[in-house]
Amino acid sequence: MWRAATPADDDAIVASSLALYVDDPSPETVDAAQIRRTIAALAREPHRGRILVLDVDGVCGHAFLISFWSNELGGDVCTVDELYVAPRARGRGHAGALLDALAAGAWWHDAVAVALEVTPDNRRARALYERHGFAGKNQGLRRRVVR
Repeated sequence: MWRAATPADDDAIVASSLALYVDDPSPETVDAAQIRRTIAALAREPHRGRILVLDVDGVCGHAFLISFWSNELGGDVCTVDELYVAPRARGRGHAGALLDALAAGAWWHDAVAVALEVTPDNRRARALYERHGFAGKNQGLRRRVVR
């Protein structure tokens, strides 16, 4: 279901990311060129992060996982910069399965925590994150990695 993205997925990732910003608008403008720069940067510098795609009869979602070191937490934090599942694949547990796998150490084996942000009006996403153990104030939510 979730797998590492390959260069053949680039166009589908761009489309998926643009769909995310239609569903849940950001105060920042994000266009296809910016998404392609992100894809290229992560391909060129994999220590910065990785891209996963949800592949269920074709790519129907994506996740940008970005790494940063946290002095406060004492290690690498896997930040879910974007997580999107297309409407046709929603309600089947795909996003929750990814979140649980990340918190169990999958995809980012040395992470001490998984972090993400959610826009204030996205109640559906916030409820999903809270059901899967994420907690925090305002937009930033965090879950410790289980080892």
